[in-house]
Amino acid sequence: MDLRVLGPVEMIHDGRNIVPTAPKPRQVISLLLLRRNTVVRTEELIDELWEGDGGPPTSAMTTLQTYVYKLRKILVAHEAGNVLRTRPGGYLLAVPNSALDLCRFEQAACEGQALLESDHPAQASEKLAGALALWRGQALADVVQGALLSSYATRLEELRSRALELRIEADLRLGQHRELISELKALVLTKPLHEHLHASLMIALHRSGRRHEALETYRTLRRNMIDELGLEPGAELQEVHQALLSDSALHRTPGPSAFDPVDRERTTLPPVPAPAASDEPLPQAPSPVPLVAPEHIPSQIPADTPDFCGRQGAIEELTSRLAPPETGTQRTATPIVTISGLPGVGKTALAVHLAHRIRARFDGGQLYARLEGSSTAPRDPADVLDGFLRALGIAPRRIPEGLEERGAALRSATAGRRVLLVLDDVASWADARALLPGDAGCAVIITGRRRFHGPAGSAGVDLDPMGRADSVRLLTRLVGPDRAQREQQAIDRLAALSDGLPLALRCLGGRLATLPELSVAELVDQLADAEAPLELMRIGDLDVRSGFDTGYAGLNRLQQGVFRLLAMLPAEGFTTEAASELLGWEPSDVARVLDRLADEHLVKAVRQADGHLGYAFPPLVLGYARERLMSALAGGQRAPWTGDGPTAGEHHPWSGNQLTMA
Repeated sequence: MDLRVLGPVEMIHDGRNIVPTAPKPRQVISLLLLRRNTVVRTEELIDELWEGDGGPPTSAMTTLQTYVYKLRKILVAHEAGNVLRTRPGGYLLAVPNSALDLCRFEQAACEGQALLESDHPAQASEKLAGALALWRGQALADVVQGALLSSYATRLEELRSRALELRIEADLRLGQHRELISELKALVLTKPLHEHLHASLMIALHRSGRRHEALETYRTLRRNMIDELGLEPGAELQEVHQALLSDSALHRTPGPSAFDPVDRERTTLPPVPAPAASDEPLPQAPSPVPLVAPEHIPSQIPADTPDFCGRQGAIEELTSRLAPPETGTQRTATPIVTISGLPGVGKTALAVHLAHRIRARFDGGQLYARLEGSSTAPRDPADVLDGFLRALGIAPRRIPEGLEERGAALRSATAGRRVLLVLDDVASWADARALLPGDAGCAVIITGRRRFHGPAGSAGVDLDPMGRADSVRLLTRLVGPDRAQREQQAIDRLAALSDGLPLALRCLGGRLATLPELSVAELVDQLADAEAPLELMRIGDLDVRSGFDTGYAGLNRLQQGVFRLLAMLPAEGFTTEAASELLGWEPSDVARVLDRLADEHLVKAVRQADGHLGYAFPPLVLGYARERLMSALAGGQRAPWTGDGPTAGEHHPWSGNQLTMA
């Protein structure tokens, strides 16, 4: 019997196709063929048969047994009744691999690949052409496909595409470039973003003396990639383009040496299961190693900040945490680093800069997502996972619905790959947990306003404002070296007034850059005299106060009141006892609120002159807290707030010097 799935599903016996015409029995026999010689569980068959029908009916098991009975009856009538066997929990189709066209295709394609790798292009081309000739159309062309069959059909089409690329490569090596042009032009029309096929067409055109057409092919692909994906062509394709521009000879074809599509250690699509042992001997044939489908390698890291400077200590610490394990040691956990700090301190800029420095180590791709955890409308982690899975090449119909299921799918998709993830503006460790890969070869960079308390083994950096020298260096880059040199003292003073906050430095530097008639000294005087200096730290979309507003809104009303009242304490710092005396609370109650404010980086722990631990506001945050306090006092009413409602017993947070705890 000749079994076929590379096109319409067929079981040919004595020249006749004996596959039943009814849709659901065709689904059953298709799944049994693809999982030949292994048990297909009844639950899988039921899910496949009734996936789009609102769930299986109560009679699903009986109906499935009826389908199997009819299939067995057909096989018995054609002297093959013993191949369909009932097993505990499911059914098994016992057939030799050699009887299935898929197995013959895989065997021939693998042999062709091996011949090509051993530099026998003529034999490779013949073998691969024979493998492709087994295809009679789309895989499972006449079968209704649920999720399981659809995943198999997708895999089979990927294998077909890979074999075609190998055959084209073999023909290019044989000098058949003119004969390939028409075929390649048709292929790139159906796959307008396929870099490998475009590279092959460019080489064939160039070798045929049609260099201008080859260059136009590159321009068309580049335009399509930028318009649809926002990406430039890959490095290898750009090398082919540069060779065309310089009119260099293109001896190399875009095969494994150029595009590295053959990487047996990083197979992304599972092979059709190999034959399993059973209690009855099965006719066996050698099982070929499946071809590896081309990988989707995302590159989502945003552009680096051109004038990034400083942070050397943090970069070295984080880079060492993400470095590969030393020779002779084995890592089993995914390395994770976190970056937290007050609004505007440059967490995202550092994460992106770090990602660009180490991205070459993560050849499986780089993923980026901003979770908007500091906003009032954070992104759903399930939506983030959906984007990650699509970027990794998972077809939308194969992406599960639930958060946990998508998290598991991400771990599967990144297994065996070196993928770097950057999760920006994460509200809490709980939000990040579902987005983590499980492979030790991956790495994760997380940023967030709140201090992270992650698992053991993760490393965190609480990012401080920049030092004076780095602040001056950044301002110099923003306003220009000549202007900074002329007003060196004023630049130094401006750096001090900005408290080393990168966002403030960029606002002030941007103001000077857009107002060349404004001197640095005049801006310094304006800041020193302003009742609300934060008003000057805003330009375009950059606004220091809005970042503080978001952090303040994340507090509940009681914490907001404490935040305002603490601004009455000395600017150089205060102890828990001093705050307790101001508020009229027990020190233990004050300590809990101070810990929350410290986690939000709205206050920081400092060592007092007497050696005791205390707290202090960062200078710009202190100015913001005093603005909030004066606004509340001037209004004579509760100041506007966003957050949790009051608990029983809370008094007005600035009525006198006391707050009453519930």
